[in-house]
Amino acid sequence: MVEESIVELSGQVAGGVLNWQTLLPLVIFFAEMMVVTLATIRIIFVARGKRTLAAILGFFEISIWLFAIGHVMSNLSNPLCTIAFAAGFTLGNYLGITLENKLAIGTLGVSIFARGDAKPLLNLLREHGFGVTRVQAEGSTGPVQVVTTIIPRRERNRVERLIERVAPGQFFVVDEVQETVSGIFPRGGMASRGYTHTEPASPVPVKGVA
Repeated sequence: MVEESIVELSGQVAGGVLNWQTLLPLVIFFAEMMVVTLATIRIIFVARGKRTLAAILGFFEISIWLFAIGHVMSNLSNPLCTIAFAAGFTLGNYLGITLENKLAIGTLGVSIFARGDAKPLLNLLREHGFGVTRVQAEGSTGPVQVVTTIIPRRERNRVERLIERVAPGQFFVVDEVQETVSGIFPRGGMASRGYTHTEPASPVPVKGVA
């Protein structure tokens, strides 16, 4: 009776070990995938000056990494663990960039080099709550008007559609903006104003003193 109990208990323990060894590569895969996803987003946060968010993500990143690498090093004889680690690293890079694009964190500067009258474009952008500055410039083919606006990154597609609506085919440049102090940004359909980008008024002639 006792021997049967010992055999049964040994079988349960062996079954538990077998199940863990079977699931271990899958656990390592998901752990490393989370590590690299967090690392990718953290690096982007660091580049954009999001120090608090970067620090929080760094804590979870290193904690999960220690778990994953510890099990890989303890099971070097199991090639599935190594393959799972590499596969998780690969997928984590892809997911990190995809997730960051979905979050659309940050600010962009858009400069449109408009040929001809840029007034319709200025009016349209302002109607949608974007602060706009216009500067007269000289391009390789003649005079152009440079229309500049600072926008939240999530608004990029909407701004590009507005440009295409009234100024199709115009050359424009999109740059990452590290920091803004104040400005005009759309918020819930209304413009949030820190300061206004006003058009320079035409100079008023001043009569000289005889």
